Formats: sequence, structure tokens, C-alpha cells
Amino acid sequence: MRSLSVFGATGSIGESTFDLLQRQGGRAAFRTVALTGGRNVARLAEQARALGAEVAVTAHEECLAELRAALAGSGIAAAAGTSALLEAADRPADWVMSAIVGAAGLAPGFRALAHGATLALANKESLVTAGPLLLAEAARHGARILPVDSEHSAVFQALVGEDIAAVERIIITASGGALRDWPLERLVQASVADASRHPNWSMGQRITIDSASMFNKALELIETHEYFGVAPEQIEVLVHPESIVHALVGFADGALMAHLGAPDMRHAIGYALNWPARAPLPVARLDLAALGRLSFQAPDPLRWPALRLAREVMAAGGTAGAVFNAAKEVALDSFISGQVGFMDMSGLVEATLDKMVARQSLGKAATSLDMVLQTDAEARAVARALIGQNKD
Repeated sequence: MRSLSVFGATGSIGESTFDLLQRQGGRAAFRTVALTGGRNVARLAEQARALGAEVAVTAHEECLAELRAALAGSGIAAAAGTSALLEAADRPADWVMSAIVGAAGLAPGFRALAHGATLALANKESLVTAGPLLLAEAARHGARILPVDSEHSAVFQALVGEDIAAVERIIITASGGALRDWPLERLVQASVADASRHPNWSMGQRITIDSASMFNKALELIETHEYFGVAPEQIEVLVHPESIVHALVGFADGALMAHLGAPDMRHAIGYALNWPARAPLPVARLDLAALGRLSFQAPDPLRWPALRLAREVMAAGGTAGAVFNAAKEVALDSFISGQVGFMDMSGLVEATLDKMVARQSLGKAATSLDMVLQTDAEARAVARALIGQNKD
């Protein structure tokens, strides 16, 4: 029986993964090693009971008593905290979903690779902050990384049977998010609620806001560069409001291979879960005649400065990706808490990158995960200090 673990089980990706596991037989078809989540302890316990998990872990130590109570009599072990997450990642599993949001998902993913597992990677920050290290770790242990971002899964599928050397360009699409059609001058007034209403996708709040600011796509630019090994200038972004074409791959002969599908993350998750086979998935089938048309446009650099910053990060190399992601997370936290405005987020990230350049903290290739995490911590401190200065 195939064994698996899901890190970030109670988030939007985790919930979609749980849905597919249940539809494909649940505990009768899979041996669930570990499930991890955050503060939604009741849901984590419910999932763990349904799948017969060996251990359930909450990231928050203060939630341990509640988790233990929710699992009482089930025989499922309960644990909490960072060390417990890492111990769960050390439990061998054939397939591991890495869906913890942010830099917090980095270390568990690395630990899971040490067992030669297939890592289904939804945590884009892993490649953005430590791409070369992550890929080297997978190679060292004979593990495989399968992309779960819809865009990168689409590229991966378009490349099946193809020679990467024949790739001329990769185009990833963006919906434009909740504020896509707002007048540019109005964006400074955008509230958290405004930015949290995605027109197409059902996702968590943080990634929905990142979609509106295009920081999500900025991370995906870097992720594409790291995972597929193509030059930054070969990667393009197109705004595609319908969210039907997820990515296109252009080849040296001028051909374009496109991946189309309804905006449902179970496409990419199901592909990674069943790879190299394709299993029936409970997603909507496209009716192209009903759709009528698909539209595309170039992204406005004034509306979405995050894309420019991502290209600067790729040019800088070294630990720039770790700084970029850390500053982005601080900026997002600060927007959600009301400390900065929507259009201030990109300025904060850019100022943090500039400060780190001045400190000569960029450009050096990361030689260890500890170095990446140290850079992450330093960049967060710089970003928070900048917010404090702006308040003064």
C-alpha cells in the first residue's frame, strides 16, 4: 500500500488533496503517515481520523491539548511545534505533499527528500529561496520533485516527451486577481477585503492577496527559472482573465504547447498524486464553445511592480530570492494588519532588497539551508525596521 504525508493539510491545497485522497479510496487505498496543520485543530483531527493517520501535528504548541482531546481514543499520536513538524517529515513516506505556506514549509520539505520520497511541491517558496539546494538534495537522495502550482504543473505536462534544449520560451499566465480591472489610481485605496475576492480561484486569503499584487506570479517567475533551468529572459507572463490556459511552452520550431483546464487546483494535485498515470478527476470539463473566447494581455508594470522586482532578483542570484520572499511575507502581514497600504507592499520589498545590497548580503550562493534561513531572518528584521521608520 502506498504511504503518504500531507504538510499543510488544513489549507486550501491540503483540503483539495484530502478530497482527492478520499475519492481515490482513502484509508483503504493509502497508508497515511502524517498530517500537519495550523490552528484549525478540529479539522486536522477530523482529517486524521478519516485517513487513519499515524500522527497529526499542529504547528502551534499551545494547540496541543486541544488536538489531543480531538484525537482521544483514535490511536493517532498528536504533536505540536516546529520540532514535531520536522520529526513528522523524518517519517518515511512514498509521497509527500508540501503545502505549508511560506518559508515555514522549507525545512519539512528538505527533510522529506532525505527519504527518497516523491515531493509534491505546492510550497513555491522552497524553490524561490533555496532552489539549487532543494534540487541538489533531491538528486542526492534519488527523490523526485513534482510541481503542484497550476502553472508549473502545466509546463511540466507540456514538456512530457520533449527535449528541454528545444524550448525557446515559457509563458505562465496570471488572472490579474481581484483588482485587475480597478483604475490604477484607485489601487492605493484597496482594502484587505477588496484584495481577497478572487474572480476565478478559490484559495486562501494570503495567496489571493498575492494574486492581486502579482507577488504570487513574481514568485512563480523565479520558481520557473529554478525548476526548469531556463534563462530568465525565456520566461514571460501574460494576463489571462479567464484562467483557462495555465501555461504555454514555445519551442524552437515556433510551435506553442498549451495546457488548458478549469481553474481547479485538483488538476495539478491529482496529476502529481497519480503521476506518471492519469486518473479520473472530479473537475469541470471545458466547454470551449460556451466560453467563446480566451483573452490575453501584457501585464502593466506600473500596476504590478512585483514582476520587475522578480527579474531583478533573478539577475542578482545568490540569496536574493530568500530576501525577496521574506520581505514579501512581512509586507503581506503588514498589509493584512493595516500597517501599510496595498501599493506600499512592493515599495517595502524593494527597499529591503536595497538595504540588503548595501549590507552586501546578496549575490553569494547559499551553501546550506541554515544560510538561507539566516538570510530570511535578517531580511524580515530589515523589512520590519523599515515599516517602523515609515511610521515615525
